[in-house]
Amino acid sequence: MGPVLLAVEDRPAGGAALGEVVLASALGFALTAVLLGLVWAHRTRRTTVLARAGDALGRTTHVPGWVALPTVLTTVSLLVALLGMLWDISLHIGVGRDEGPLANPAHYLILFGLFGVFSGGVLACSMPLGERPGPAAVRFLRGWDVPVGGVLLTAAGFYALLGFPLDDVWHRLFGQDVTLWGPTHLMLIGGAGLSIVGLLVLEMEGHGGLSTDDGDRRVGRRARFLRQASAMGGLLLGLSVFQGEFDFDVPQFRLVLEPFMVAGAAGAALVAARLWMGRGGALAATVFFLLVRGTISVLVGPVLGEIPPTFPLYLGSALIVEVLALAWPLVRRPLAFGAVAGALIGTVGTAVEGLWTQVTQTLEWNGDVLVEGTVMAVVGGVAGGLLGALLALGLRRRLPRPAVARGVLALALVAVAGGAANGLVATVPGDLEATFSIQEVTADPRTVEVGVRLSPAGAVDDPAWVQITAWQGQGLVVTDLERTGPGEYRTTEPVPVHGDWKTLLRVHDGRVLTAVPIYLPEDPAIPADEIAATDGVTRAAVPEVDLLQRELKESGGGLWTAAGLVVLACTLTLVAAISWGVGRYSRLGGAGDRPRDRPRGRPADRRVTSGVGR
Repeated sequence: MGPVLLAVEDRPAGGAALGEVVLASALGFALTAVLLGLVWAHRTRRTTVLARAGDALGRTTHVPGWVALPTVLTTVSLLVALLGMLWDISLHIGVGRDEGPLANPAHYLILFGLFGVFSGGVLACSMPLGERPGPAAVRFLRGWDVPVGGVLLTAAGFYALLGFPLDDVWHRLFGQDVTLWGPTHLMLIGGAGLSIVGLLVLEMEGHGGLSTDDGDRRVGRRARFLRQASAMGGLLLGLSVFQGEFDFDVPQFRLVLEPFMVAGAAGAALVAARLWMGRGGALAATVFFLLVRGTISVLVGPVLGEIPPTFPLYLGSALIVEVLALAWPLVRRPLAFGAVAGALIGTVGTAVEGLWTQVTQTLEWNGDVLVEGTVMAVVGGVAGGLLGALLALGLRRRLPRPAVARGVLALALVAVAGGAANGLVATVPGDLEATFSIQEVTADPRTVEVGVRLSPAGAVDDPAWVQITAWQGQGLVVTDLERTGPGEYRTTEPVPVHGDWKTLLRVHDGRVLTAVPIYLPEDPAIPADEIAATDGVTRAAVPEVDLLQRELKESGGGLWTAAGLVVLACTLTLVAAISWGVGRYSRLGGAGDRPRDRPRGRPADRRVTSGVGR
């Protein structure tokens, strides 16, 4: 009994050990105390550390210190958190659930990265002394005004950071959901991604409400263009984390969801980059994305020795946006530009990404998802393009009247929600069974060649995949099966059926998304018995989630639904706060510089409007 009890204690199936919870909480409180102490000392002028550090960075970046220091801190923190998130996904795929939150080294990067994002927002709100940080600033206390970008950054950072302790609470209630799309995981990702919008607004406030350089590369503006490219590239990075399971070839959703998410991310970030930055903005943001994701893939894979993630290309979509902008009257119809660019991203851009998946993914896009996947990509691209256009117009203080802006925002969010819901809907045939023929290749450790006979034979027509996934046994094996006859398939390489490996047949055809266990280990912590890899055995198909998230607990009384709705409500509140902040900056950030405020006969300032049309 000793080894079994030790395994149960080391690999908890429902939340961390109380000692680790206490230690993690103490670490969080200590960091918060240091941050608040530094803020208090700065506000009471007992220290000039923050002011001197901000001024030094500000002289280099030509923005006030209360913009420069939080921007640098947040940017570095987001990159650290992104590395931690992708490393953490790779670790979970390779070894399964953690021994505890502090036993996973990637969790430290996520925790410190998210705390850095929150700290950047707090510092942006705290550092301005004796000044009003821009005309859109918000009154916090008497004599203490805070930039709206700092408010957004703090809110997004806090929301992301809150997901870290709530994740353990979630696991205690519902068990370990080994999926990127767990509700608390989405809090971490969503808060970190949306914090970029706060940075963008803060950047604009730091220039006193003046417009960007509109793509004009005059002396001293190149560094600013690079900062803008990194910010928009960061937005693309944040939006692309949602596709993470596809990047590792272990998606738990229908394949049509991937082109939808890729097109949505491209539409939002690349349209915003082109409209805000001017010529080359979309390409510059994409190059930044590729450099960062490529570096992280090398770090996670060859350097750290874990499973490396792939990533979307986005270059085809960036070129589409840039070419379309050359002939489009952007000054007059930026929302229409966003919609048309999104539609082209969903078609031409998706075709380029489809070719890219043939090179980088085992589960590449194929004929099964051609029609529905393209429709989904167009919906995602148009919705993303509209959101990107609204963001760029808000940063340029050119938002349309509130009724139009709110209507477009609501329409785009409904389209995003509808597309995501459609991608999550899957069915399981009630009569589908699989009979396995097992031929042993090696005895210790045991690996086998597998033959599969589906019944009924015509249950699968033109599948997205019929494959075997083996994971969480110190590695990952994803292998497409070779069709040998009607309803009959076989492996092209041995698969492991020993130790902690979880090996299962996965079938995806249209809306059908199902799995059949081949080998699952005994797991006393759940508890669950071993399912042996036996020659000639016939097993029924079940929903994939029953096998991929084996540790999940059944939640009676609708508790899971209620908890999920609470997380959704909090997320919508954050989205509403971001929308409010961008709208506030758009209305007040110019302080009379808007065209309708100019006296009659005064010519338009070409420096303000020219970039949108370039």
